[in-house]
Amino acid sequence: MLEDVTYYLIFGKPLIMYLGLMTLLSFSFTASIAIMDKRGLKIIPFRYHPKMAIFSLTLAIIHGTLGVLAYF
Repeated sequence: MLEDVTYYLIFGKPLIMYLGLMTLLSFSFTASIAIMDKRGLKIIPFRYHPKMAIFSLTLAIIHGTLGVLAYF
């Protein structure tokens, strides 16, 4: 059953690939908030950094769980 969800095709690519890309972009965006704040660029308020970190970790857990459980 989880294999059906994990390998659900979107534009010919599996869902897990898109989750991985979203996770990578989310972690990069989270890091960029901290870097910009450290350099004095206040484009995005720092209060969004913890929220983005939680979102990134949630995506990573979902991505990892689907990847591991697809083989059980």
